[in-house]
Amino acid sequence: MAAALADLDRANLDPEVRLVLAMLRTVTRGTVTAHDMRGLLAAGVTRPQIEDALDVGWAFNVITRLADTFEFKVPTKPALEVAAKMLLKRGYKM
Repeated sequence: MAAALADLDRANLDPEVRLVLAMLRTVTRGTVTAHDMRGLLAAGVTRPQIEDALDVGWAFNVITRLADTFEFKVPTKPALEVAAKMLLKRGYKM
């Protein structure tokens, strides 16, 4: 993960993962075209994989923008670790 964030083009990733992450970067910063999507499909990324990536990317973009707008406080690392352990134990439940 750290390598992908530091330098996506040089990170040790499956080619399909690299392409999807690059597409998400483009979606976040600009506009994706039909040509971009055809390139992903031609590289072997399936339509459901693209749709899943776009869904997750959309959710994180919205959450981040709302958090920034409402000035949410980011928990400390120890608090995040407690929350992560709870989620791993119980999962997401509504």
